[in-house]
Amino acid sequence: MLIAIALIFTLPRKHAITPFLLAFFTIPVTQVVVLGGVHFTVLRILILAVLARMATFRGSSSERRFAGGFNALDRIVLLWSLSAVIIFSLQWMEMQALIKCLGDLVESLGGYVAARFLIPDRETVRRTVKVLAAICVIQGVCMVSEQFTHQNVFAFLGGLAPDLRDGHVRSQGVIGSLYGGVFAGVLMPLFLWLWMDSKSRWAACAGLAGATAMVIASHASTSWGAYGAGFLALGFWPLRKQMRLVRWGIVATLVGLHLVMHGPVWSLLEHIDLTGGSSSYHRYMLVDNCIRHFGDWWLLGYKNYGEWGFVMWDVCNQFVLSAVRGGLLTVVLNIAIFSRGFGAIGTARKRVEGERGQEWLLWCLGSSLFANVVASFGINYMVQLQMCLYPLLACVSVAVFDARRAAVRSAEARSKVTLASFPGAEGLDLPLDETRAGAWHGVFEA
Repeated sequence: MLIAIALIFTLPRKHAITPFLLAFFTIPVTQVVVLGGVHFTVLRILILAVLARMATFRGSSSERRFAGGFNALDRIVLLWSLSAVIIFSLQWMEMQALIKCLGDLVESLGGYVAARFLIPDRETVRRTVKVLAAICVIQGVCMVSEQFTHQNVFAFLGGLAPDLRDGHVRSQGVIGSLYGGVFAGVLMPLFLWLWMDSKSRWAACAGLAGATAMVIASHASTSWGAYGAGFLALGFWPLRKQMRLVRWGIVATLVGLHLVMHGPVWSLLEHIDLTGGSSSYHRYMLVDNCIRHFGDWWLLGYKNYGEWGFVMWDVCNQFVLSAVRGGLLTVVLNIAIFSRGFGAIGTARKRVEGERGQEWLLWCLGSSLFANVVASFGINYMVQLQMCLYPLLACVSVAVFDARRAAVRSAEARSKVTLASFPGAEGLDLPLDETRAGAWHGVFEA
């Protein structure tokens, strides 16, 4: 931790993302410093270190703390984090709940701000994906070793021991079996984007191999669902110009299924079992109980959700967790994060249409975001999974900003070509002085 903090403060901003992510995903969340009864996990300390670096940042006039400025996606994440803290505090009305909420705020909002600050440009996006590939290699090797030794090398730091389900070993790694598998699964589209760069293919291959090993070793349907969802989204690349029809087709299909099925359409979750031992019925009951008990949680959440049914305290669904802890407002804002991300990606792709490299980057980012949506129906996003999602959102903001700048440059180039076609148009791009004014008069006379 101390080495990572030293590197965060001393390395150039574009390189600080490397020690931050490597430390974040190799130190178990159980490593905690307790000061005055307040728990500071190592992960929170790392986030606070980045925020301190950001507070002392003095960049040039062209450099900002956030690439493209504070955008709409940033505002939604801010509102989502604050909504969860305020409503959860009002729900419990206890000092301990408030202290917990402030710690969660450091992880949610602080983690997002840290990722946005550390990823300022396209070069750092590539470096970030390479670091995530290296993490997958480390975790993949360790999780595969658990399959044979039945020992977790991170257990001496507080990591969990591998467990058995239906005769299969579920490797834990540093994050946990289910969390680790989802972490790897949602990153697959980014590694495939990295493959397109001839200088980064070794890193891409390593990331693909490590992530696949993590998904297999986790032996969880949610991991495989996230893994497959990324590839499914990539498969729609040929239909990228008809996505409006695809979206409405999905809506129509779900409505049709709801009308003809014996149960509600969300009961489809009950039938998803990709490993032969999944608790898919539990996932269905979480959503079903959440919908049926809407009156309990819509305003300020509901702290007695464990009374809804058998094992309902195990909220392995990010949207249901947002509902019971933050009410309807927090759920809407959680969905809005993904909605705004997809919308920004779609608009940016249209701006750079024809630039296959930029289009492919945006499409891979959207595919990874879609994989996170699918994973959210089978798991809640603890701090390390949040720190997997936040760099993705930061990369989206950078890619969208680059697309906007590229569109502006293209428009300026076209305007110069158009003006140059007029007789006497020389000098139109000069500073506004007598020379430029004379050039414009020449155009009008022509």
